[in-house]
Amino acid sequence: MIQLTRLNGKSFSLNALFIEVIESFPDTTITLTNGHKYVVKEPEQEVCQKITSFYRDINVLSLRKGSEVLDDE
Repeated sequence: MIQLTRLNGKSFSLNALFIEVIESFPDTTITLTNGHKYVVKEPEQEVCQKITSFYRDINVLSLRKGSEVLDDE
């Protein structure tokens, strides 16, 4: 789970395994695989860093520290 903040200031946890799309409109909008959308205060790059850290913590895809999964495109 990653910790994020809604636009109203309330924090919540989101299971990063279900994230399908992250966009900036300019607010960061996260779309899950089930179609639910969340708008958060954190910038897109920070959300990507939290996801990468989460994947490392649970050892998804055998990520090693220092390797980058989510590149700026």
